Amino acid sequence: MSVGFTTKTRKGLVALAVAAGLALGAAGCGGGDGGGNSKPQASASKSSEADPSTQEGQSAAPLAELQGSDGLLLQITSAQRDSGGFVTVNGVLKNDGSQLVVIPAALSGNETEIIRNGRSLGGATLVDSKGKKRYYVLRDTDGRPLTTTGFSTLQSGETLAVFMQFPAPPADTTEVTLQLPTFSSGTIKISG
Repeated sequence: MSVGFTTKTRKGLVALAVAAGLALGAAGCGGGDGGGNSKPQASASKSSEADPSTQEGQSAAPLAELQGSDGLLLQITSAQRDSGGFVTVNGVLKNDGSQLVVIPAALSGNETEIIRNGRSLGGATLVDSKGKKRYYVLRDTDGRPLTTTGFSTLQSGETLAVFMQFPAPPADTTEVTLQLPTFSSGTIKISG
């Protein structure tokens, strides 16, 4: 074998190993929502996935049910305070109607920075009537809302697990009102 053939073979093997490593690394980085999806989902997944109401830390009965337009229903399954000073609200968005529903753009709110990042629940707020304060959805350093993003439609009967993260009200505030554009308001209890 010549030295040139051996060098070409090594370069090819190194390039193949680097490409495989990059592919595995990219696959390992995907999947975690974290509110920063770079590729929005075209549609929500079917309810055949794990039932969010039975996940750890979530009760079987919803904390609140908010009625929306066109048969949309938002069931709040948990509102958990964490040690970092945040409240994460989890729920299930369901199309209770008989037809495909286009998710209203108003759910994203009206702030330019949030709207620029696509459909989301960025218009949600928590209202602490005791402390007379309103808490808006948090954003990451790139201005993306810390909520479920990238959904546009729900088929009849289809569900989508959703979350929203807010600054935590004072520790002695355990009840807040969740408001979301185009939906009725609902009072929820914060745990933790």
